[in-house]
Amino acid sequence: MLRIDNKARNTTLVEDGRVAANPWTRLRGLIGVRHLPDGDGLLIEPCKGVHCLFMSIPIDVVYLSRENEVVAIDAEMKPWRIGRIYPQSHYAVELPAGAVARTKTEVGDRLEVQRK
Repeated sequence: MLRIDNKARNTTLVEDGRVAANPWTRLRGLIGVRHLPDGDGLLIEPCKGVHCLFMSIPIDVVYLSRENEVVAIDAEMKPWRIGRIYPQSHYAVELPAGAVARTKTEVGDRLEVQRK
């Protein structure tokens, strides 16, 4: 269980998410997911970049430093794309497309990550 809040914007990115922390879950990511509802998400650790190969839905990706500061955002990443590598990233959060805009999340925001 995972919850991620953006306290600076008083918004919630993830209400009921999960963590991918081993090689298999990180590689698989959201492959096979056909619908990602608002409030759902996947925290990938460690992660400096993501791909959307074999995916069928667009996603937003938020890259975080070890201190949970947003260091980069790939909004509306389409299926079958390979994202950029962000050397300063330690985590990536995959979210439903439009979540970044809805929550007004920006580079420099600090997120609160709670693992339940």
